[in-house]
Formats: sequence, structure tokens, C-alpha cells
Amino acid sequence: MAGHVLVCVTGQKTCEKLIVEGARIAKENEALLSVLHVVKPGASLLGSATEGEALEYLFRIATQHDADMAMIRSDDIAGTIAGQVEKLGADVLVLGRSRNQKEKSVTQLMTQRLPNVSVQLVYS
Repeated sequence: MAGHVLVCVTGQKTCEKLIVEGARIAKENEALLSVLHVVKPGASLLGSATEGEALEYLFRIATQHDADMAMIRSDDIAGTIAGQVEKLGADVLVLGRSRNQKEKSVTQLMTQRLPNVSVQLVYS
């Protein structure tokens, strides 16, 4: 049984799928749901106008699913995600899956770094 589900999103509206899947897992397990967006320092917090609009949209989706949403600045994206998982005591981590090799390595890092956490991949 999961006690907390953490969903990681980017600044794309398609990440709605990740939040919906995280909400399904959280509901099934009577768990809390949190959403996280990590931004590199120096980058605009809301990115381009399109990204800002997408993040506002994702915030509304998160709120509809009773989730809190955090945006954190960090150069170490994997370390920040792992830190949030530990801080929240999350047992499930929901990540987007794409053909991008960099994202695949973040998934591999999370699996290695958090062996007691169920990493769920969702096509976004």
C-alpha cells in the first residue's frame, strides 16, 4: 500500500496523463498525491508563455485531484526528485516516458537511487 505518490512533470500539457495516473494510484491506495516540477537555475520559472500556460494548466489538474504542486530550482534534477521522494516518504514515483535518452537515464537513476520506491512510467 502506497502512503504517498509523487508525480514529476515538465512544462507540457501532455503531463496531465501523469497526474491522472498518479491520482489513480493514490486513490487505489488511499495515498496522498504530490506533483513536482524541477527547473534549472537561471531558467525562467514558467519558461516560455506556452510553458507557463501549461504549468498553470497542470496546477489546475493537480488541484482537481487534491494534490499539492511544487516547483523547485536545481541543477541536480535526479537528486532533487530523490530528495522530494525521501522528504515526502513517497513509495510511488510517477515519471513520463519518452524516446529521449536523457529522460531514460533519469528513470534509471531513480530506480537505482530509490530501490524501495515503485517507479511507474507513463507515456506522455
